[in-house]
Amino acid sequence: MEEELAAVWRQVSGESLTPGAVTVSGDESVLPGPFRVAAAAAASVGVATLAAAELLRLRGIEPPPVEVEIRHAVAAFHSERHLRVDGEVPGELWAPLTGDYLATDGWVRLHCNYPRHVSAVCWGLGAAATREAVTEAVAKRRAREVQEAVIAAGGAAALMRTRQDWLNHPQGAAVAGQPLVELHQTGSAPPKRLFESDRPLGGVRVLELTHVIAGPVAGRVLAAHGADVLHIGAAHLPRIDPLWIDTGLGKRSAFTDLTQDAGRARLRKLLAKADVFVQSFRPGALARWGFSPEELADEFPGLITLDLSAYGPSGPWRNRRGFDSLVQLATGIAAHAGLDRPHPLPAQALDHATGWLAAATVMTALRRAVTDGGGWRGQVALARTAEWLESLGRREITDTGYTADDLLAKLPSPYGELTCVPVPGANPQWTEGTRLPGTDRPSW
Repeated sequence: MEEELAAVWRQVSGESLTPGAVTVSGDESVLPGPFRVAAAAAASVGVATLAAAELLRLRGIEPPPVEVEIRHAVAAFHSERHLRVDGEVPGELWAPLTGDYLATDGWVRLHCNYPRHVSAVCWGLGAAATREAVTEAVAKRRAREVQEAVIAAGGAAALMRTRQDWLNHPQGAAVAGQPLVELHQTGSAPPKRLFESDRPLGGVRVLELTHVIAGPVAGRVLAAHGADVLHIGAAHLPRIDPLWIDTGLGKRSAFTDLTQDAGRARLRKLLAKADVFVQSFRPGALARWGFSPEELADEFPGLITLDLSAYGPSGPWRNRRGFDSLVQLATGIAAHAGLDRPHPLPAQALDHATGWLAAATVMTALRRAVTDGGGWRGQVALARTAEWLESLGRREITDTGYTADDLLAKLPSPYGELTCVPVPGANPQWTEGTRLPGTDRPSW
C-alpha cells in the first residue's frame, strides 16, 4: 500500500512521501470484486489525513502518527449505508425510476433521484413516470438513442461501454490526459495567515456549494479537521435526505438563491471573507452568474477554489451531468464482468474517493497559500478517479466482509440521535450532527 499512497501523495502535493510517514493496517478482502476499492479507500483517506498532519506541522504542532485502518476507510466509503437516525434507516437512497434498463443493443442507466431528472426521462422518452412505462420505452430503442434523448431533455443518463470503447471515445481520451488532481496558482496575494488553533483547519472558512456525495464528503472531511464549513443551498432545490444527513456532519447550512440578484450579492459577501470555496456545479454553470474561475481569481485574490465535476474540464462531455453510477457505466467499470448486465462497484467509490482527494487538495493548497501566498485552484473529477482506480490493477478478491459496529459514533442532531462513521484518523471530529437545511444565517 505504501507505493499506492506515495503515488497519490505525489499527484496531490507534488512531494515525495517520506518512507514510513503513513502506516496502513488491515486487508483488502473486506470488499469483493476485481477492483481494488479497499486500496483506493485507504490511499485517499491516507493522503487527506497526511495533508491535515502537514498543516499541524505548519502550525508548529507535531502531528500524531498517520495511521489508516483499511476497515475504517472502507466504512467511511460506506458511510451512507451505516447511517442511522434514532436507530432506524433514514430513507431510500435511490428513487423508484433510477436504475439500469435494457435497450435493444445494451444497457443504459437513468438517474432519476431529482424531480427534474424524472421529467427529462419522461419527456425524452415519451413515457409515463412509472418503472413499467420507462422499461417498455427503453426496450424499443438503442441504448445510445435513450442516452442522448434523456440528456437532450436536461436529464442524466449513460450507456454501458466496455473499457476499450471508453478509451477510444473522445471523452475517454480527454480524461486520460487529465491529472488525477490539478492544482495551480491563480494569481498573486500575500501569504495567508492562520488563526491560532490546535486543529489543522481551525479558523479556516470554507464555503461549500455542493450536492449528492463527492462534494459534500469533501466538506465533511474539512469540517472534521476544524474548518468552519458553511453549506449554501436554496429552499427550492430538492435533497436526498439520507445523503444530506450523512454528509452534513459538522457543517452549518444556509439558503441563498443564486437565480436572484440579492442571492448573488450575498454569495459575493460570503466569498469576500472565505478562505476556501468548494463547488460541484457543472463546469461553466456558475459562470452565467458571474462566478467563473477567472472572475473569482480577479475579485477574490487569495481565495482557494476546488471544483468537482463528473468528466473533467476538457473533452466533449465536460459540461455533461454525471453521477458515480453513471460514470461507472460510461468508463467501462460496470462492464468488467461482461455485457450481460451492469456490475457496479461494492461502494460509491468514485464519489467518496473524489471527495477525500478534494479535501486533501484543499489542505495542500492552504499550506501553499500560507508558505508561498497567492490564490489557488484545484480540480478533481469522477471519471479521472475512475482511471486512477483502474491504474491500481485488479485482483479477484473473495469477500470476507467486515463489521463496523465498534467504529460507529453517536451525535445529537435536530433529526434525532445519529449513528455515523467517524472520520478516520487520530484527531478529526465533529462537534455536532447535521443541521436542518437552511437553519443558519448566510454569514460568517
